[in-house]
Order: sequence, then C-alpha cells, then structure tokens
Amino acid sequence: MVTLSYLVLTPLALIFLLLSISDAQLSGSFYGSSCPSVLDIVKSNVRSAISRDKRQGAFLARMYFHDCFVQGCDASVLLDDNPPSIDSEKKARPNGSLRGFELIDKIKDSVDNACPGPVVSCSDIIAIAARDSIVELGGPSWTVLLGRRDARTADRNAAENLPSPFADLPELIKNFSDKGFTAREMVALSGAHSIGMARCVLFRDHLYNGTNLDVLVANERKSNCPSNGGDENVASLDQQSPNRFGNNFYQALVQRRGLLHSDQQLFSGGSVDDIVTTYSKDVDTFHTDFANAMIKLGNINFLTGISGEIRKNCRKIN
Repeated sequence: MVTLSYLVLTPLALIFLLLSISDAQLSGSFYGSSCPSVLDIVKSNVRSAISRDKRQGAFLARMYFHDCFVQGCDASVLLDDNPPSIDSEKKARPNGSLRGFELIDKIKDSVDNACPGPVVSCSDIIAIAARDSIVELGGPSWTVLLGRRDARTADRNAAENLPSPFADLPELIKNFSDKGFTAREMVALSGAHSIGMARCVLFRDHLYNGTNLDVLVANERKSNCPSNGGDENVASLDQQSPNRFGNNFYQALVQRRGLLHSDQQLFSGGSVDDIVTTYSKDVDTFHTDFANAMIKLGNINFLTGISGEIRKNCRKIN
C-alpha cells in the first residue's frame, strides 16, 4: 500500500501563506534560476529591431507608459478585444497609434522557447524592452525589477483618460499626482518625448493657435501639417535628434520649440520651468531622474503571487 502524506494548514496559517504570496516584492534577479537568459534574449531582440527601424525604441517606451499608467504594469494594454470579457485598451483613443505589439509577440516567443512554461510574464517583457530601448537609443540604464504577473482584465475607460497632448500644466500635474508622481518626476518622464513621432491631429491646434511657440518653428512645422487635412502626417517630437535619447527635448522647450501643447506647457512661466531649465543644461541629472521615475512607474499596482497569470499568448488570457 502506498501511503500519502499531506501538509495540513490551519485556516490562520493559510491566510498568512496567501498574504505572504500576494505581498511578494519585485526583484532584479527574479528569473535568476527559472529563466537566466531572459535579459539577453530581450536585449538581442530589441537591438535587432531598432537597428532595422529606430522608431521601434519609441514604440516600446510608449507602450510601457500606456500599460503602467492605466491599471498598473500588467500587460493589459496587449490584450486583444474579446467581448464581453475583454474590452481592449487598444480601442481607446490615446492608444490608436500605439505600435510594437508584433515585436512583443516575437520577444515572447523567443523567451518561451528558451524557458518553456511559460515562465516569464508579458508585463515583465514590456518593462525590460522599454529599458533596453532607452539604452539602445543613448539613454540611461537601470535595474528592471521583475516578477510581475499578467492581468486577466483590461480597462478601456481608464485608457481613455491617459494624459492628453492638449492638457495644460495643472491638469498634467494632477494626472501624475493621482498616480503618486511628483511634478519633478512628471517632467522627467516627459523626457521620453525626446524620441518618437506625433500625428498632425495632435499638434495642429498648437501650431496654428498656440501662444507659446516660436513663430519660425511653427511655420516650418506647418508644411507637414496643414490647417485642414493631413491628420495622419507625422513629425518628430524632438526635431534636433529624433532617434537619440537625451536632453535636447528640454533645450527645445526653453527655446519654445515644443511640438505638443502639453510638452510646451512644461516651460510656460509655470511651476516647473526651473526643472526644465536644469534638465536642459545637465543631461546627467535628467538621466538619473528619468531612470528613477521609470523604476517607480514599473511599481504601479503590479500583480504578483497568486494574482493574475503568466500568459502563453500576450494578446489573450489563458
């Protein structure tokens, strides 16, 4: 006869066990034994993608922000529409131009081939890929804390309320404050706009009706963004070095060259002018503040322990 032995937990012990699991913290070495090659795999894929198309770096950095700023860093932004259970965040207006989903799929496949299970979450892949994108384009590095799990839900309504390119400074400060960020951290995170592009429909009003934009710059930008039509025409957020992460973005704001109304609001005679000036003159301070703010962004409402899941396919729940 085979004798089976069981571990019997009292209700109180079970509660403590569940609490300890659910309160698990992120760690830079989370996959040290279960998938030690994950960082190298993600970096290799990101580097290869950016070498072919520099815009991929901005795509991934933006995806990280749009994921974390909604219901936390949980890869909810990756879920495809599947009514009635999943009302995809991809359908939200601010996410209409979000790109990079195919690259995340490719990275996920590469990681899962090396570490079957699946072991590595889609949310962690986004976080690593965003860091590697910034580094590849000349920005700072930081330790990506890992151990997130993926959401089984999406929140399209919350995604509709991502910070707007038409927002004034008080609204921007409140948007970020509601997520636990200081005004300085908000200005630092805005530095991600040193890379990437924007559609004409998002900056047309700033060009033609803005009061805090250099006239010569506005006229130059209008050539690609007429007063009517051309909504999908794109322009570099940072005209000087669109594919290089640095502090040129802030130098442009000081010179009243910001493409988006919300960006130029950071230097408009308001409470954060001094921060913009500091970053425009001191790239090291900007890099340090940006890296710290990105780590903090990655700590918003993450799922660990028994919450969520590790998706097999980043586009749908298991």
